[in-house]
Amino acid sequence: MRTAQATTAVAFAILSVGAAAQTYPAKPIRCIVPFPPGGTADIQARLLFEKLGPKLGQQVIIDNRGGANGSIGMELTARSPADGYSIVLATVGTWVINPYLYKLSYDVLDFAPIIHVATTPGVLIVHPSLPVHSVKELIALAKRRPGELTFGSAGIGGFGHMSGELFSQMAQVKMSHVPYKGSGPSTADLIGGHIQILFNSAVPSVPHVKSGKVRALATTGAKRMSILPELPTIAESGLTGYENSTWTGIGAPPKTPRAATERLNKELNAVLQLPEVQTAMKNDGSEITGGTPEAYHERLKRDLAKFGKIVKAAGIKTEQ
Repeated sequence: MRTAQATTAVAFAILSVGAAAQTYPAKPIRCIVPFPPGGTADIQARLLFEKLGPKLGQQVIIDNRGGANGSIGMELTARSPADGYSIVLATVGTWVINPYLYKLSYDVLDFAPIIHVATTPGVLIVHPSLPVHSVKELIALAKRRPGELTFGSAGIGGFGHMSGELFSQMAQVKMSHVPYKGSGPSTADLIGGHIQILFNSAVPSVPHVKSGKVRALATTGAKRMSILPELPTIAESGLTGYENSTWTGIGAPPKTPRAATERLNKELNAVLQLPEVQTAMKNDGSEITGGTPEAYHERLKRDLAKFGKIVKAAGIKTEQ
């Protein structure tokens, strides 16, 4: 009798889980984007969720919550109900660099991973007056003039800053970092000759490279970019092993049901295969990643270790 009751209970539990998976989602989903509208994370969120909504049968509402390099939106997500109806799409800095720069109330590894969306390499550009035309020449000049060359970035702890620090550490050179509040001001100051070097996003850099206002030396990724196929990577150019790219990923509050994250992962992988999405990503210089929640969780752990070493070696601190 007990065996029959136990079997019935197990069967009921399995049916209940299956029913829950089939009915999810039963209402709109909120995606927190921890940045103001217009940035990479926001653009990708709007591209993806416009296509995801119809697949889920529910609208995905974007909620922009900027501040503290994304930490405010991440904290809001961490405190949201773990029911599958709150998710967050954030960039590499927010996920794995902020833990070393801010006092956070959450652990990013506790978030329920959903998917690694895309990877976007950057480009190393210099002012035309700088007498270098390759990475090797830049390293040689930096060694002759320690601390004199200035490299800009869109902000402390961001992609450009980390790219420059990694470059300096691997090349064993010293350059002076000049942080800005965004890519626009840093690019403008490079064009104006106020700084000499910039590790920047590719898309805003390409027009200035083509016009001759700046000179491109290399890209920062593991392989060449489709929008700049003639430009070698930094690793190809003599700094073997160098690779740094910004990326975006989606997660949910800790303890979010597995059925919810798996459904979102499945549908998002399908969205990433849509031709119009692939074209938009390619035009933005991004490489679609996709994959399983487990693969994304492993990426989080690897990059936490990687950037922790960079931040500590460079002694990077915020004004907090």
